[in-house]
Amino acid sequence: MRDPYTVLGVPRSASEKDIKSAYRKLAKKYHPDQNPDDPSAHGKFAEATHAYDLLNDAEKRGQFDRGEIDAEGNPRFAGFGNGGFGGGAGRGARPGAGGGAGGFSAEDILKEFMSGFGGQPRGGARPGGGAGGAQWDPFAGGATGAAGAGAGARMKGDDVVVNATVSLEEAHKAASVPVRMPSGKMLNVKLPEKVEEGQQIRLKGQGTANAFGEPGDALVTVRFEKSKVFRRDGHDVRTDVSVTLYEAVLGAKVRVPTLDGSVELNLPPGVDTGKALRLKGKGLYGDGDLYVNIRVVLPPGGDPDLEALARFMRDQKPYKVRES
Repeated sequence: MRDPYTVLGVPRSASEKDIKSAYRKLAKKYHPDQNPDDPSAHGKFAEATHAYDLLNDAEKRGQFDRGEIDAEGNPRFAGFGNGGFGGGAGRGARPGAGGGAGGFSAEDILKEFMSGFGGQPRGGARPGGGAGGAQWDPFAGGATGAAGAGAGARMKGDDVVVNATVSLEEAHKAASVPVRMPSGKMLNVKLPEKVEEGQQIRLKGQGTANAFGEPGDALVTVRFEKSKVFRRDGHDVRTDVSVTLYEAVLGAKVRVPTLDGSVELNLPPGVDTGKALRLKGKGLYGDGDLYVNIRVVLPPGGDPDLEALARFMRDQKPYKVRES
């Protein structure tokens, strides 16, 4: 994650009003609803939102400015010198109740970590106290001691929300689609069978990293892109097919698009273009139907014979298609 001031384009002396104004501009510019086909905009929107969340919180902003937390909001390790936790503990040792030769007790070390959380760990337990005398262990991510509350739990990083804009054909086939994470990383995401608009897919461990535990998850929200060929009505799908005048009068076999590829449709003679022809089971996921709207297209530039026939029909064989 980049410096949040750089992300929002404001100086470190910026007021709350300046920060809010800068975020609003970026949110309006990069909001996924405004950029459904631009994965990079989705990442910039998520990055700006994360930066605003950090700087809009006076406590977190102060901690970041003092160097106590990084741009991700994770505590920075400081105050241990070059010897880890002291001469009596190995490099990988966890602090015990008594402390090592360096003079750091477990409580001192816990307080050092807790300073990055505003004096209290995320889980709510205080060192040596809390509900039932639980003690917070920053290395295990949970509470230990008499109560055992949260034992074995790991502190997770933040979840991130990403939009994935997919075509009807991709949704219909439960295809794998490329999705760009806020970090810029590209992932191939397998769509669930019969995925619905707005459904979320959880990608475990693809969220924000955490120094004390496992990373958060990525929540991929599925959006259907507007198709140039099909119109969706629930699981029913509609499409238009152009035919010539003689095909409409005499009947013909015409190829029509479906979500599974083109098929041949028997066009009956004298087809009424006011009604759609239905292909059962050819809609989305096979649950819906495909409705084909016929559009009769006249020859380009006009045709003298067709005009003569039209005049004959008008004068000798008129018929009504509208009420008076």
